[in-house]
Amino acid sequence: MESNNQNLSGVPILDDHVQHQFISEPDQTTLHANPLRRGLADQRTPQPCIMVIFGVTGDLTARKLMPAMYDLNSEQPLPEGFTIVGVSHRDWSDETLRNEMRKGVEEHARAAVTDESWETFAANLFYVRADFRARDAYDGLKSRMIELDDERRTGGNRLFYLATPPSYYDDIIAHLGAVDLARRQDIYTRDPGGWHRIVVEKPFGRDVLSARELNRAVASVFSERQIYRIDHYLGKETVQNVLAFRFANVLFEPVWNRHYVDHVQITVAESLGVEGRGKYYEESGALRDMVQSHILQLLCVMAMEPPAHFDGNSLRDEKVKVLRSVAPPINPNDITARTVRGQYADGFVAGQQARAYRAEKDVNPTSRTETYAALKLEIANWRWSGVPFYIRTGKRMARRVTEIAIEFKRVPHMLFKEQSASDMTPNVLTIRIQPDEGITIRFAAKVPGAANNLRPVRMDFQYGSSFGQAGPDAYERLLFDAMVGDPSLFARRDEVETAWGIVQPILDNWENNFESPALYDAGTWGPYEADMLLARDGRTWRRP
Repeated sequence: MESNNQNLSGVPILDDHVQHQFISEPDQTTLHANPLRRGLADQRTPQPCIMVIFGVTGDLTARKLMPAMYDLNSEQPLPEGFTIVGVSHRDWSDETLRNEMRKGVEEHARAAVTDESWETFAANLFYVRADFRARDAYDGLKSRMIELDDERRTGGNRLFYLATPPSYYDDIIAHLGAVDLARRQDIYTRDPGGWHRIVVEKPFGRDVLSARELNRAVASVFSERQIYRIDHYLGKETVQNVLAFRFANVLFEPVWNRHYVDHVQITVAESLGVEGRGKYYEESGALRDMVQSHILQLLCVMAMEPPAHFDGNSLRDEKVKVLRSVAPPINPNDITARTVRGQYADGFVAGQQARAYRAEKDVNPTSRTETYAALKLEIANWRWSGVPFYIRTGKRMARRVTEIAIEFKRVPHMLFKEQSASDMTPNVLTIRIQPDEGITIRFAAKVPGAANNLRPVRMDFQYGSSFGQAGPDAYERLLFDAMVGDPSLFARRDEVETAWGIVQPILDNWENNFESPALYDAGTWGPYEADMLLARDGRTWRRP
């Protein structure tokens, strides 16, 4: 049941009893709050369980899920009896699944694959052929899982992973509940038949209404504490490092506010085009595909208040507070002034010719779908009032890069007369998420010599060189957390719906506005209109 109260994003605020459910339910990460038990937290061990992957024959499983599970098992062996059941409509056998998955693991896993290591891992893989929409197919799946429960002693623990197109979500969830493969479990019930959890891949709907409908559908079978909405950006080591950088160091938090920060830029740029996914992208676009999920997650991590504890509920409470404080452009004039919709034309990327978006396969030759989006957002709270947040994302840009750049205000009084104030570049703190993970601080230093000439210099931290190894893939961390019941890095229902509320007015305006997107050459940093978005405020985009 929803109240009539609304936040700044226009999204109804959930009633008190629903909010209480979000903040009061215990989770596995509460032990982090107790310093005496942190050793246990660092050595979390999942219980034996059956992981059911719906859509196991798809690209996501071969590129991400199965390599992540193989790497997890290689570095810290999963519990004896851990089982993966793949479900799809193809006429495969257990052996076919194992052979196909080996190809993906050999190509994408970090750990080496030998015959011995693969045979050990592959013995845990099983296949069930099923039509996702056929009720009878789930009876067969249930029988197979009961057999495996007995044979492999998994205790009835089940982790369901929806790696299918979203159009199948409702059917799968409903049938899981109908045949009692999954049961609702909340803080008031302790099911002796094991725990049941579900991982839902993005997109979580395509607008506010469909997101609510999806949340209602999954909530009809699972309680909120059983639902793990996955956004792989939160699993990236460098995104988690933003939290460590802010809250484990006393040096930066005092200046992390409107008194010292001039503005913030968040860039998620890709050099690739739609890569054969024209049909999907025509229905999505950059605003739905990147801004509503990935970029708003980065915004939350950067702007949130320190949580009381580093646990799932406390962390997500603070992220939701940020989203509820975002003041999105609502009326058409604001949307025109504070947003830019772009689309790539012909150009050159890394010296190779790239064709325009409208020339891509399965794309409408007169398409108005945006491949680039830039927004100016403001956070209406005590910490960030008056600080603009400029965000941009695009395909076929000059290079692949994801970064958060915090530009600080200029010094209030210039002591060095040889240097004009206009020549002084402000301090900038840049957090690079990918591909060159690290943190850079730009500050002024004196040039050697008799004169007091200043020059900007950089202090650079490289994630890989400092720790001597590449971090695990995001899916490794997230799948492990789902198995141990840690929801910290997963999105909560109110978080998803509030994020949709921020972009919904922009989506509505763009879809009802029949003007074509601003064109930009492939291999550049976006359209001219995006430069003007900052130029009107006397600022410019960074060139990463």
